[in-house]
Amino acid sequence: MIYREAGQFKTTYAADQAILTISQDRWFMIGLIAVAVVVVPLVASEYLMYSVLIPFLILAIAAMGLNILLGYCGQISLGTAGFMAVGAFSAYKLAVAFPWMPILVVFIIAGLIAALVGTVFGLPSLRIKGFYLAVTTLGAQFFIEWAVTHFGWFSNYSTSGVISAPPVDLFGIPIDSAASRYVFTVVTAILMALAMKNMVRGKLGRAWMAVRDTDVAAEVIGIRLLRTKLIAFAISSFYCGISGAMFVFLYLGTVEPQGFDVNRSFEILFMVIIGGLGSVLGSFLGAGFIVMLPLLITNVASAFGSVVPAELLSNAELIVFGSLIVFFLIVEPLGLARLWAITKERLRLWPFPY
Repeated sequence: MIYREAGQFKTTYAADQAILTISQDRWFMIGLIAVAVVVVPLVASEYLMYSVLIPFLILAIAAMGLNILLGYCGQISLGTAGFMAVGAFSAYKLAVAFPWMPILVVFIIAGLIAALVGTVFGLPSLRIKGFYLAVTTLGAQFFIEWAVTHFGWFSNYSTSGVISAPPVDLFGIPIDSAASRYVFTVVTAILMALAMKNMVRGKLGRAWMAVRDTDVAAEVIGIRLLRTKLIAFAISSFYCGISGAMFVFLYLGTVEPQGFDVNRSFEILFMVIIGGLGSVLGSFLGAGFIVMLPLLITNVASAFGSVVPAELLSNAELIVFGSLIVFFLIVEPLGLARLWAITKERLRLWPFPY
C-alpha cells in the first residue's frame, strides 16, 4: 500500500522523462545519497571506509565502465584491468611531473589517456565480435601489463616497478584521512553514475543497444557501427581509467603492475554478470557483492574455528564465484538488478496477487 504511484500525474515532458518518475523512488534515492555522503563519514569506522566502502565504490566505477561496453553495447572485453592500469600510471606520471596540477584535472586527463588507448584497441571491433573480440581485448590486457612492467619510464624507473602516489589535495584541501577520501570517492561515483544513466537514456545509449541487439539491422537504419563502438570503448575506458587512478591515489597508495592483472579483469566481469548486464544499479550491486563476499566467507569460517580446512577456505571464494555465475546465467541472466526490479513490481501490487 505504501509503494504506489496512484495519484502521481505527469503534466510536463520533463516529468515524463525523469530518471525516477515515482516520488517514493526519488525520496529513497535522496535519502540514500544523503546517508552515503553525510552520515556514513561521521559514524563509520576508519577500517570500514578503507577496507569496504572505498574499494567498493572504486570497483563500482570500473564495473560501470565495463557495463557500458558489454551490457549496453554488447562488446565483450577482458582488458578492463589493463585500462585501469593505464589510468593509474598516467595519473602517477602527471602528478609527479606536474605537482601543481589539481587532482581532479589529473584524474580527468588520466581517464582521457585511458580512453585513447581503449579506442585504439577497440578498432578491431568493426570486423570481429564475440569470442574473437574477447581474445583481442585479452591481448590488450597482457600488452598493457607487459608495457608498464618492462618500460621503466611508466614507474619513473623504479627498480621494483612499484609506484607510490604522492599526497592528494583538492584545491589546497588535503585528502589524507579515511573520511575525506571516502567523501571524494562517493561523490565521484554518484556523478559518474548519473552521467552514465543519462547517456544510456539518450540517443547514444539507444544506438549502443541497437548495436548490441542486432548490429546489421542497426547499420541498415543508419547507425554508424565503427563510430558507435569506438565511443563505447572510449567512454568505458575513461571510466576504467578514472577507477584505476583512484585505486592508487585514494585506496592502496602503492601498487605494482601485477595489481592490474587479468584476475582483476575477470573480477570486474563477475561484478557485471552477477550485478546485472545493462544496469547502472547492477554495477553497484555486483561490486558490493564481490567486495563483501570474501569478508562474509572469512567471518563464517571463523565461527567454525579450525573445523574448516585452510586449503578449502582459500578456494572457497573462487568456488562461490563460479557457482553464482552459473546460477545467474541459468536462472536470472540480468542479475541482482533484475531481482530488485521484480521485488519493486511485487511491492507495487501487494497485497493483491501477482
